[in-house]
Amino acid sequence: QVQLVESGGGLVQPGGSLRLSCELPGSTLNYYAIAWFRQAPGKEREGVSCLVTHDDSTYYGESVKGRFTISRDNAKNTVYLQMNGLKPEDTAVYYCYALKLGLTYWGQGTQVTVSS
Repeated sequence: QVQLVESGGGLVQPGGSLRLSCELPGSTLNYYAIAWFRQAPGKEREGVSCLVTHDDSTYYGESVKGRFTISRDNAKNTVYLQMNGLKPEDTAVYYCYALKLGLTYWGQGTQVTVSS
């Protein structure tokens, strides 16, 4: 069973930055697709960014392109989402998601609130 442990959410002012972490304890990052989704109150869950580890290809949703960056640290079995230029509309619960060999895993979610 693969665990996803998220951290890094919080309250930030508009224009500020946060870095979310998704750790896979006891598991290497090889041959995963690891993504971040978010869900705001009353809205559907949407994809934010994805990293395919075997070739380091990355994908971003249109609303976050140029502001968010996904990356990984193999030594820490951790994927990061660096979020800059945060806007109130980025407020949501952010979930880490992993796909490998047809199996999917979700983290517990971390709240990001952008407000003055």
